[in-house]
Amino acid sequence: MNIDVFNGDADGICSLLQWRLAYPVDSVLVTGVKRDIGLLSRVSAQPDDQLTVLDVSLDKNRDALRVLLEKGVRIFYIDHHFSGEIPNHPGLTARIDTGANVCTSLLMDAYLGRRFTAWAVTGAFGDNLDDAAYQAAKALNLSAQELLQLKQLGVCINYNAYGSCVADLYFAPDVLYRHLGGYTSPIDFMTDKADVYQQLLSGYAEDMDLARQVSATHQTDSIAVYILPDEKWARRVNGVWGNELANRHPDKAHAILSSNQKGGYQVSVRAPLNNKTGADELCVLFSGGGRKAAAGINHLEYDQLTKFIEIFQSRYQ
Repeated sequence: MNIDVFNGDADGICSLLQWRLAYPVDSVLVTGVKRDIGLLSRVSAQPDDQLTVLDVSLDKNRDALRVLLEKGVRIFYIDHHFSGEIPNHPGLTARIDTGANVCTSLLMDAYLGRRFTAWAVTGAFGDNLDDAAYQAAKALNLSAQELLQLKQLGVCINYNAYGSCVADLYFAPDVLYRHLGGYTSPIDFMTDKADVYQQLLSGYAEDMDLARQVSATHQTDSIAVYILPDEKWARRVNGVWGNELANRHPDKAHAILSSNQKGGYQVSVRAPLNNKTGADELCVLFSGGGRKAAAGINHLEYDQLTKFIEIFQSRYQ
């Protein structure tokens, strides 16, 4: 049996699209909202099953990974998040690069010999790696309009992944993946399934209009903190709103907070684009994680907010 485990954001989905275009087989899909990263604990596998894991932190899934390997499951793993020590096991093939300017989609593109680069570019745009996306897109000879279309699609796929639960989203990530599946060209998808794309595009535009009306609750020359209201739109938009702010103010770090179902805050952190470091280290202090340029905290107690802001300010002062 083939099992595909992937983050429900643009990077995870666009990585899997490339993989299954190269190796088309029926597979069981295991995914979830952006912050649902403990995915390997949900996998039910037997010896000699083939598991593909994309854009999911190895460090956050270490115990479940070890159990699966000891069970005899064969695992192919590509990711760009902090991994810690990578297990040395004959059943594991891992391609992990935590560089600030790479994402899983670009790693997959390189692994497959640049066969489906348009999807890698789409995933990189979704991960707010615009410079890397433009660089990869040079090989495609796209028009300016086509490049803009890939960027819009990547941002919209990424936007769809945010929320406290699948009910917050327009499309469950596995459902959206199946809509996208089989298209070698992202532009063909946007043409053939215009209704799906337009729903994402319209939802993104409406939610971002609401986000832009929210003022920072704490701001200095080096950081800005935004607390969004307890609404579905706010949970959907917190990641892409952070990306927009990072692009707009490249010398400033940003934190976007929204209420979660546990009675605390969900936090998205973006390091300054001109200093893509430290977001993962900051979030780890509050049991979160991610990568150098962008990271998050699934649950920050309300009474920890002041401490979080103090450390956030200190890290980027």
